[in-house]
Amino acid sequence: MGLARTRAVALLGVEGHNVEVEAHLGDGPAGLTLVGLPDTALREARDRIRAAVINSGEHWPEAHITVSLSPASLPKRGSGFDLSIATAVLGASGVLPTEGVYDAVLIAELGLDGRTRAVRGVLPAVLAAVRKGHGTVVVARGNAEEARLVPDTEVVAVGSLAELLARLRGGPDVEPEPDPDDEPAEAVGDEAPRPRPDLADVLGQPVARRAVEISAAGGHNLFLLGPPGTGKSLLAERLPTVLPPLTMEESIEVTAIHSIAGTLPKDKPLVTDPPFCDPHHTATRAAIIGGGTSHLRPGSASLAHRGVLFIDEAPEFSRGVLDSLRQPLETGEVVVARAAATARFPARFLFVLAANPCPCGKAGSACTCPALMRRRYLGRLSGPLLDRVDLKVELQPVARAELLADRAFAESSLTVGERVVQARERAARRLAGTPWSTNAEVPGAELRRRFPPPPAALHILGRALDRGEISARGVDRVLRVSWTLADLAERGEPTVDDTGYAFALWSGTAQ
Repeated sequence: MGLARTRAVALLGVEGHNVEVEAHLGDGPAGLTLVGLPDTALREARDRIRAAVINSGEHWPEAHITVSLSPASLPKRGSGFDLSIATAVLGASGVLPTEGVYDAVLIAELGLDGRTRAVRGVLPAVLAAVRKGHGTVVVARGNAEEARLVPDTEVVAVGSLAELLARLRGGPDVEPEPDPDDEPAEAVGDEAPRPRPDLADVLGQPVARRAVEISAAGGHNLFLLGPPGTGKSLLAERLPTVLPPLTMEESIEVTAIHSIAGTLPKDKPLVTDPPFCDPHHTATRAAIIGGGTSHLRPGSASLAHRGVLFIDEAPEFSRGVLDSLRQPLETGEVVVARAAATARFPARFLFVLAANPCPCGKAGSACTCPALMRRRYLGRLSGPLLDRVDLKVELQPVARAELLADRAFAESSLTVGERVVQARERAARRLAGTPWSTNAEVPGAELRRRFPPPPAALHILGRALDRGEISARGVDRVLRVSWTLADLAERGEPTVDDTGYAFALWSGTAQ
């Protein structure tokens, strides 16, 4: 009886871990035993792989087959081990030379007919394989474009187990059967592309538009308060349009998260635009933060990594759900701990909150809510959460004359985005040699030590501290915003006006 080895990858969060798949054929009752902490989907691979091997025209060995997934202490989940296990079993039976694939990593699910099927998380799996020195990866055709995003990697795309076996034996290639899932859908008609949101669509709210620009330039969190119809959702949806495009490194990070979540479109394997995520107010803590029982998956906070997480109707969310965002807002990552394993998901996003001033949503004299009800409604947003928001803007209903007059001053997302890019470049030059790239990331102690503003610019904050209107943490947040205002104005350091306007934005009194 024989022994053969192949390689696969196990995912824990967005981190991939190389797994050695060993197959041994020994004496005993015929059957397949999987060891090495497989989950339910992986245990079901026994019947799936046997049918795939037989339907590929191969002989299934009538022996006691033991398949070990090493390291044994690492949990293995999913169906992406099918191709690696099938190849190891056939290699152990002596009908297949496995020397050519031992240094390769095999990632694919097998159908009962032997066809390969795409799986989630191929990009982080390939990244893990390359880091361990394995430059060849075998994947299903549906995952080929995603796998080729990793540079310096030889990607072998196969449509079936028979096609892989023909390659290993050096024979003629087997023509794969067409997969109905890969066939293009019939065109229903000529549909015009959806217009891209533009910041110029929001009229009559110049202060809020300016706050969106400042938020994008410095990476500052934003709170929009106002009655329905004042443009809160419109502004939040247009914030990603003024953010700088993702760098290649950032795109790989974001794509890896969406690959694990299974949200990558087939025709666009690489995410190049900052993502926008707006969960419903009925979302649970696991849906926002991430988690699960058998399989740890990223939540909305991680799906918004390098983009915008928009919490609309914030007081309608469970207070525990919102407060669970406090840690990722500080650290830029989500840590999901379970009994079996602990996973880390990146979660560095722009946080945008929107709320009505009261349950009825009406403004001014039209509101019928008692004062106590209004206080309780906004009191659902905890102080520690709002303390992590740098910009607070109150929106008012706009009259028709204001809408018409503002058309001449509303700038497009392209124009605002150019200023945002230039401001970020100035901040990057100032922060060169540090682990931070935006003003909002700089710790308060380092902000005061390395980048102290002129003494005159601190007078307004000193008076606010004396009156108890701001805390020491609030002072740091105001200073960060003042540096962003200076970057947008092409100034070398904040002025008194920058500090004053930053304090007004922090306190929600900007006009």
